[in-house]
Amino acid sequence: MKTMTVERALLAFAGTMVLLSLVLTYLVHPNFVWFTAFVGANMLQSAFTGFCPAVFVLKKLGFPTEAQQARSCC
Repeated sequence: MKTMTVERALLAFAGTMVLLSLVLTYLVHPNFVWFTAFVGANMLQSAFTGFCPAVFVLKKLGFPTEAQQARSCC
């Protein structure tokens, strides 16, 4: 059975944050749209720089990278 990797967990986390921020914008206050903008800006900058703070947290939580998982499969 495959475990969730850092890369997949990061996508799940980012998607959850976008959806949460949209719900908060709709139900709580329109200024929560800035949370959506922050998440999007962070995703964009990480695509160009390779730096994403959430990756450090996910690694500390024990999620393996795809490379680590590929080396340990066989």
